[in-house]
Amino acid sequence: MRFDPSARPRVTVAAIVEQDGRFLLVEEQTAGGLRLNQPAGHLEVGESPLQGAVREALEETGRVFVPTGLVGVYLSRSQRQTASGHQDESYLRLAFCGEVSAADPGRALDEGIERTLWMDLDALRASASRHRSPLVLRCVEDYLRGQRYPLELIATDPSVFG
Repeated sequence: MRFDPSARPRVTVAAIVEQDGRFLLVEEQTAGGLRLNQPAGHLEVGESPLQGAVREALEETGRVFVPTGLVGVYLSRSQRQTASGHQDESYLRLAFCGEVSAADPGRALDEGIERTLWMDLDALRASASRHRSPLVLRCVEDYLRGQRYPLELIATDPSVFG
């Protein structure tokens, strides 16, 4: 993979949710086929990273996510196939841990999301070849090591909302 120095990182947010030793994941259609990921997506204009994580979790799982901590900030790189060849992409991921409500059965999930599922650590490790990114497992392992930072670490200037 050749690095494109002009490629700027895209900011993504992810929700790490554990209940009874299992983690909330989504199975989603991607250009590379059916993949597993945490509820996650791109930060949108006019929202804070916390708001983005809450929105993505709701859109992808039908559950209200309440962040309790920041697990970490991660930078990754990948290539995707385009009509003109390979495109180098990098992502800056802010991974938040927290709790979720019960799923709203009347709420449709985002386009491309096939289903939500709960997986324990062994199942997550066994399915690594199906992860959308190596950060899926890395975030869970950091969470299990107790890595947490206060939410106040992430500040959003009021100009973002104007």
